[in-house]
Amino acid sequence: MSTDAKSLEVKHNREQNRFEIDLGGGKLAVAEYRLRQQVYIFTHTEVPPEFGGQGIANHLAKAALESVQAEGFKVLPLCPFIKAYIARHAEYQPLVAETA
Repeated sequence: MSTDAKSLEVKHNREQNRFEIDLGGGKLAVAEYRLRQQVYIFTHTEVPPEFGGQGIANHLAKAALESVQAEGFKVLPLCPFIKAYIARHAEYQPLVAETA
């Protein structure tokens, strides 16, 4: 299955504490978080295996971080994927919350 990741709509599902992309057929790509004060604690990112390697997780991470930035909040990237994405994209490094 091939799809253009950049054309996919990322929805902020606040009720489920996640950013998500509806891939059709009941399949979702998700970036899950917990919100504490003004910090999004990203805990898990997942794309169904049949959609792997198409840049969907990168698109999801970018949209989630752009949303956090627009809110003026910070992130705590516990999720290894989000952490690695931030490490590769210096423009999002100022969003990382200081940990005590």
